[in-house]
Amino acid sequence: MKELFTKCLVEFIGAFFLILTIGLSVFSSDRGVIPAIAIGFVLMVMVYAGGYISGGHYNPAVSLAASVRGVLSWKDMIVYWIAQLLGSFIAAWLVVYLVPVIPSDAQPEFFIPALVICEFLFTFALCYVVLHTATSEETKGNSYYGLAIGATVTAGAFATAGLCLGAFNPAVVLALITMGSAACKVACATVLANLAGAVTAGLVYKITLQK
Repeated sequence: MKELFTKCLVEFIGAFFLILTIGLSVFSSDRGVIPAIAIGFVLMVMVYAGGYISGGHYNPAVSLAASVRGVLSWKDMIVYWIAQLLGSFIAAWLVVYLVPVIPSDAQPEFFIPALVICEFLFTFALCYVVLHTATSEETKGNSYYGLAIGATVTAGAFATAGLCLGAFNPAVVLALITMGSAACKVACATVLANLAGAVTAGLVYKITLQK
C-alpha cells in the first residue's frame, strides 16, 4: 500500500506540473513555438524525475497502454488515473487563478474527423514510444527514454496545431474542461481518440515483441 501511495504521489506531481505548464504557456503567451517546447520539456524532466518510481505516465492513456501491455495491473491503473486526474484538476484551477483563460466559445472550431485522427495517431505514437523505451527489457536502463517521450509530445503539438487540442492525454482534456476552455463535443471526441490510441499501442507492442 505504501509503495502504491508513493507511485500515485509521483503521478500526481507529474500530472500537476504538466497541466500547469500547459495552461500557463498556452494562455499567457502569444501561442508561438514556446508552448509546445515548454510542454515537451516539462514532460521530459518529470519522466526522468519519476520514471524509476511510477513509470512516469502522468497520462491516463499511457497507464491504459501499460495495462494492456501487462506491466501495470488494472487495479493500479484505476488508482493511477485518480492521482493523475486529481493533479490535473488542481493545476487547472491554479491556472484559472493566475492567467486569463480563453473560453471554449472563443476557441477555433475543429473538424471532428480530423481531430479524432490526429488525437488517435499521436496518442498511439506517445504510448508506443513509452512502451518501447520505458517498459521493454530490450531497452532497459537506457538514458534517453525521457527525451524520446517529451520529444514525441512536442512533435505532436507542432504537427497537429489547429487540427485538434493536441492533448494526447485525457487528463489534459479534464483540465481544459475545468478551465472552461474545451467544448463538450470536442472533449468527448478527444478522450475517446486518446483511449483508442492507447489500447492500439498496447496491442501493437505485444504483437511486435510477441509478449
